[in-house]
Amino acid sequence: MTSRISAQLRDRIMSADAAARLITAGSTVGLSGFTGSGYPKAVPLALAARIEAEHALGNAFQIRVWTGASTGPELDGALAKANGIEFRLPYNSDPIAREKINRGEMDYFDMHLSQVAPMAWQGFLGPLDTAVVEVSGIRADGSLIPSSSIGNNKTWLDRADQIILEVNRWQNPALEGMHDIYYGTALPPHRVPIPLVRPDDRIGEAYFRVDPAKIVAIVETDAPDRNLPFAAPDAAAHAIAGHLIEFYRHEVARGRLPATLLPLQSGVGNIANAVLTGLVAGPFEDMTSYTEVIQDGMLDLLDSGKLRMASATAFSLSPEAAARLNANMRTYRDRMILRPQEISNHPELIRRLGCLAMNGLIEADIYGNVNSTHIMGSRIQNGIGGSGDFARNAYVSIFMTPSTAKGGAISAIVPQASHVDHISQDVQVLVTEQGLADLRGLSPKQRAEVIIENCAHPDYRPALNDYYRRARAGSYGQQTPMLPGEALSWHQRYIDTGTMRM
Repeated sequence: MTSRISAQLRDRIMSADAAARLITAGSTVGLSGFTGSGYPKAVPLALAARIEAEHALGNAFQIRVWTGASTGPELDGALAKANGIEFRLPYNSDPIAREKINRGEMDYFDMHLSQVAPMAWQGFLGPLDTAVVEVSGIRADGSLIPSSSIGNNKTWLDRADQIILEVNRWQNPALEGMHDIYYGTALPPHRVPIPLVRPDDRIGEAYFRVDPAKIVAIVETDAPDRNLPFAAPDAAAHAIAGHLIEFYRHEVARGRLPATLLPLQSGVGNIANAVLTGLVAGPFEDMTSYTEVIQDGMLDLLDSGKLRMASATAFSLSPEAAARLNANMRTYRDRMILRPQEISNHPELIRRLGCLAMNGLIEADIYGNVNSTHIMGSRIQNGIGGSGDFARNAYVSIFMTPSTAKGGAISAIVPQASHVDHISQDVQVLVTEQGLADLRGLSPKQRAEVIIENCAHPDYRPALNDYYRRARAGSYGQQTPMLPGEALSWHQRYIDTGTMRM
């Protein structure tokens, strides 16, 4: 294992327990990790055990946690279970941490992923005491070989007062050379244009620069990333994929998209993955992707030859796809680029490249406002992630979902979203298994009619049409007719003599 660590730094190798003792109560810790890849696996577990021991002695011990996005149970889950997280940003999907956030026991700053690194540099988030970053190796010149995600690691390594590295030999050594670490960002008034004009451009370096004097501990690990399986696409997923492919065909035929499409962005999840897989059988060739994560469907597209290049900041793969990637890493390496998330999610780059943004949602209302984070308006599920970065700046902003949830008991199309993450001006296309609503150029009332007709489940169309008629009759204004008192009552509806009522 020490062959992955340069000789001049081997005197800093220590156990995870010893490294965890270098993190103090009340400190801010920036940890690597993005969608369950490339996060530290040993030091957070050791720190959680230390926190539990301190709590048993009656000593308060919590830290502030910054990451790239979601991580794994050895990090978020273990620290949350130990009641060790005072504050968390920018995205969480761990169920233990989610419960603590929703009980008010943990402060959570849900923010656009592109804004994390700039805000850290601007000083708005306060000082960063410690960086805990997983890498694949440490080179003789002291530079670091990145792991399976980049996220905000460059910023953490630059900003932290001290650095703890986990060198993970589970990560394939053939990852070396896949990464593109751009060091040209600066704060105003010194910002300059980012020289990236195509998704396959390389504009940076293959390694992290680091001040070796800041490295206080190196921990050797051999633990896998949290690779979770995707559900097999069901009929709804296949239908959504079919509607989108037909939409792309139509846009190409109208001359609004090139035959190769524009760079694809896809959120994480079963529906998004099914859409990517569906493109394998589509008519589009020589495609590219400029997105946050490379998931199973993108491997399928690369294998098919339909996708030329995939640019992202991390992997989010099933165990089977992770094994396929590792077995063929040297082949994939030339067709993948992993970048810092301040580049992968950069609004100006997304707009200039003309990305086709495809993201999921919890609910959408009849005017096209989208809720992607909250249940019943106040209970957070995960976070906005990078969907806002892409939705507002994409060439076409697409949101997709099955029309119902909970076995048909809940409609995903509602009269008024209980929480809004993406305003109607940022939502151009809405897709369910029922159909596709092209909302571009439509007024709110026109949007309502198209969404109800094309996207709502037939079981819910009568109630939605009933709401819309009553809103047209009783709304204070007629630009976006609504009855504000019924935003949540839609979810508390009841059945009376066979009629669904609001």
